[in-house]
Amino acid sequence: MTDSDPNEPALPTEEEPKPTAAELEAAGQNSMFGGPEPAPPVAKEPPAAPAPTETKSETSPAKAPPANAQPYRVLARKYRPQTFSELIGQDAMVQTLGNAIARDRLAHAFLMTGVRGVGKTSTARLIAKALNCIGPDGEGGPTIDPCGVCEPCVAISEGRHIDVIEMDAASHTGVDDVREIIEAVRYAAVSARYKIYIIDEVHMLSRNAFNALLKTLEEPPPHVKFLFATTEVDKVPITVLSRCQRFDLRRIPTGLLKEHFARVCEAEQVGAEDEALAMVAAAAEGSVRDGLSILDQAIAHADLAGEGTIAAAQVREMLGLADRGAARTLFDALLEADAEKLLDEIDRQFALGVEPLAMLRAVMNFAHRATVAQVGGRVPNAASEEERTAIAGYAERVPAGQLHRLWQLLLKGYEEVRAAPDPLASAQMALLRVLHAADLPDPGELAKMIAEGGANIGGGAPQAAPASSDAPAATAQAPAAPDWENLVAQVEASGELLAAQNMRGWVRVIALEDGKLTYALAPGFSGDLGPELRDALLTVTGKRWQVELGAEDSWGEAAPSLKERADAAQEADRRETLEQPLVKATLAAFPDAEIVDDGSGTETTFSKRA
Repeated sequence: MTDSDPNEPALPTEEEPKPTAAELEAAGQNSMFGGPEPAPPVAKEPPAAPAPTETKSETSPAKAPPANAQPYRVLARKYRPQTFSELIGQDAMVQTLGNAIARDRLAHAFLMTGVRGVGKTSTARLIAKALNCIGPDGEGGPTIDPCGVCEPCVAISEGRHIDVIEMDAASHTGVDDVREIIEAVRYAAVSARYKIYIIDEVHMLSRNAFNALLKTLEEPPPHVKFLFATTEVDKVPITVLSRCQRFDLRRIPTGLLKEHFARVCEAEQVGAEDEALAMVAAAAEGSVRDGLSILDQAIAHADLAGEGTIAAAQVREMLGLADRGAARTLFDALLEADAEKLLDEIDRQFALGVEPLAMLRAVMNFAHRATVAQVGGRVPNAASEEERTAIAGYAERVPAGQLHRLWQLLLKGYEEVRAAPDPLASAQMALLRVLHAADLPDPGELAKMIAEGGANIGGGAPQAAPASSDAPAATAQAPAAPDWENLVAQVEASGELLAAQNMRGWVRVIALEDGKLTYALAPGFSGDLGPELRDALLTVTGKRWQVELGAEDSWGEAAPSLKERADAAQEADRRETLEQPLVKATLAAFPDAEIVDDGSGTETTFSKRA
């Protein structure tokens, strides 16, 4: 030491800065699990001499940003929930966890499942903070309301806590990765109350990895907790599910999303119209992350406009909601049966790059939402007030049967367009078919009209069915004697069912007299029916019959068999029915429909099956 003048000002001394607790913890984590090599110390340079003042040229580079400027963080990361009170839409899970912590009934493994962006990983981190929080004074215990300021809370929020290990199962799928966990769980936590393993997308683990984890997952050490997150819980083995406490995170309702986005806009000091936020919330489909990503894009879009306010028109343009207006135009053209308007709108959308499948899908969406609004008494979530009003109007004025029929026709057309070699032409034909069939009665009503109206359907007398060139030649012959039909009925009533069946199906009568039968065989039968016919006729008449097979040159004179006559009559009825105008229109709308016997026993009553 040297003596110095107490009145002389003390010279500043350079002291080595002391590391913070966070740096010490990071150093310990790097020593155990490895980390990046420390950067070599940078030698301090003497302050540069002031440069002479020069006039900045036009080609000089722009001024570099300050070295300590923080990169922009997207809204989805910036507004990640830090407490359970900030976690929206999952009240039941929060209450269950709060009660479990208050009663000291904490499970050793938790499984969070749900669609993307509803807070699965955020919930896992919040549970890790709740279990390891020590409070601002360092004396606290597990709590459902972590303080967020103690060292464990801060370290977990920043993702650097040594005792909270987060692993992505999509990139660590094998047994070796699970073996590292099994070996590490034997050691106590370094600085926290619990050692916590967060495994994201756990369904990506291999079958052998799941099997290797089972024993440790069932009986882990008391200082270890497992937190799993997955979007496909059906791929997780049941043996794993049975060892976890499962929480199904729900989709966030559109109303809650809209309120949340309004708070975010207020925090970001950005104005937004209510309708614009409603559009963003509807487009998010229950996912907070998706909604914040869309909101981030909408803010940038609004800033480019120079106003700084998120307008509904700008969001509609950004999300492509103008196509919804075009889809409404198509739907209106279908309901109004305006073919010219329909074709013009199809051509216009196709010229703008809209695929034919997308056109049909958009129109199907309107048919579905109008039906739901009609049945449920409420309009489903719509992207705009204009769309909500349009759907409510469809639900009021379009009958339910017509909406269901539109859906079926559009679904059929969608399948055809997807398989067609020319999707545009197929889409035009499919939508035109829907247009012409929009006001037709449903199949059940049509069947009733045919059954009751008969020949008067269509307002005029039915035309006679044209003769078919491929009809059996025997149809034009004179009908067989009724005595033969009576004889067959008597044989059938006597219990000779096989003989009656053969007489009805294979015997063509050439000549029938009392006690004498000359017959021919229908095509397809090669046996001898003579003995069987003699026995059957003897049974029902009590006398012997002379039964003989006619010469082949006389077979052309034979009357058709009873079965051939019945088939010909049924075909004639069918052709007569097909000539009805209403039936023709129905078959044009339902190409795969067919006319079937309704089982009533009459030949003129039919029903439709599509």
